[in-house]
Amino acid sequence: MTPDDIAPDDEANETPVLAPEEEIRALKDQLAAETDKRLRTLAETDNLKKRLLKEKEESIKFAAEGVLADLLPVLDNLELALAHGRPLEACQDVVMGVDMTRKIFLDILARHGLTTVGLAGEAFNPELHEAVGVKPPEPGSDISADHILQVVQTGYMLRGRLLRPAKVLVCKE
Repeated sequence: MTPDDIAPDDEANETPVLAPEEEIRALKDQLAAETDKRLRTLAETDNLKKRLLKEKEESIKFAAEGVLADLLPVLDNLELALAHGRPLEACQDVVMGVDMTRKIFLDILARHGLTTVGLAGEAFNPELHEAVGVKPPEPGSDISADHILQVVQTGYMLRGRLLRPAKVLVCKE
């Protein structure tokens, strides 16, 4: 047996020969598929970058939320001290000091994006206010139904996000 007798089976190992036009069309289809795949990958990468940037901005924007929420009871106690000390003539100097401290504290919190929610006479909004009770309007009062009659506890927002709802009494006829 000679090496010529052991010729490989050409028909079994041979890939089909395509006409040049068919080969060009197949290559164009393959190129289009790869281009589409690349564009989708670029779009996914771009979307991921945008999402991560948005999450980073949100994280920075609301990083102080926990600390500010923990400081709200201090502000509540300052307001409580003012409410109890104002009627007493002997406490006027202390009331003035507490009021100055409260104003400075509010200014600092405002610089960090904290705003108050809930004022008497404002329309009741269940997204911002928590009704702790209802009362009929007082005679001669200009506050109409479904409006805040009295603020029991001030609410606060941090850069548009509700930190604590205002606890209010709502006017109902």
